[in-house]
Amino acid sequence: MSKKALICGISGQDGAYLAKLLLEKGYTVSGTSRDAQVSNFQSLSRLGIRGEIKLESMSLNDFRSVLQVLKKIQPDEIYNLAGQSSVGLSFDQPVETLESIATGTLNLLEAIRFTGEPIKFYNAGSSECFGDIGDRSANEATPFRPRSPYGVAKAAAFWEVANYREAYNLFACSGILFNHESPLRPERFVTQKIITSACRIAKGETETLNLGNLRIERDWGWAPEYVEAMYLMLQQQRPDDYVIATGESRKLQDFVAEAFACVGLDWSQYVTTDSSLLRPTDLAISRGDPSKAKARLGWQAKYKMSDIIRSMIETKLAQ
Repeated sequence: MSKKALICGISGQDGAYLAKLLLEKGYTVSGTSRDAQVSNFQSLSRLGIRGEIKLESMSLNDFRSVLQVLKKIQPDEIYNLAGQSSVGLSFDQPVETLESIATGTLNLLEAIRFTGEPIKFYNAGSSECFGDIGDRSANEATPFRPRSPYGVAKAAAFWEVANYREAYNLFACSGILFNHESPLRPERFVTQKIITSACRIAKGETETLNLGNLRIERDWGWAPEYVEAMYLMLQQQRPDDYVIATGESRKLQDFVAEAFACVGLDWSQYVTTDSSLLRPTDLAISRGDPSKAKARLGWQAKYKMSDIIRSMIETKLAQ
């Protein structure tokens, strides 16, 4: 009998890559969205796996809906990648962000407890939980001081997972993932916005790329590698939380410069700073310490920022 996995938020970047990985490992994979009949599963189609996945409608904010799907699928593993995924958007939609992430995670945990089944649970945490810690690298012991509604919601979900693990002995863990990119990133994310603009200009389009703070530093990784870490967390004997990162941070300006250089352009001729794109609060530097993941999971990032930019550019130019 193959293992059964349920991926909540399967239509996103991480959900699609994780589904592909689990299928390759022989899993039966089911995925959810709010309305599976009308949802766009373009990422699954791009990876060529749309027809191999059983899709279910589920509202994470509705406990009854969550419980029904769990009883129907009877999964061995649940990966919670659902919820509002944009830090910038969370400032405009703080209530929806908190409900979709914190309440959604709580409903999943409570449904697992209610069924009494030995389901292993992975929760998508975020480096945004740490807030602004200066030039230090964040590890699993670094205190949370989130500076966005998104970070606040992810921090609440993290502690829900920790509480259910300790109080009810659930196999539940959180991966505290730093920024991770791929060609499946939507254009509302700044990395894909940069890649798309550079490629359009290289093909002859006349446009200006408007960006916010170019001085911020981020720890950028490769999404297909990061979903491997999610899988590995649920294969351990004991549940625990892990920081997943490359351990290196680079300025957004460096990302822009390399992306434009990849298509033979000087970025400074096409990029302007737009103050309206600045967030009310933002992190100056974000960098993770993945030492624990390397020691216990045997996981280490191989792709760094330059590799990621090149892969994203090649894919975009080929479209």
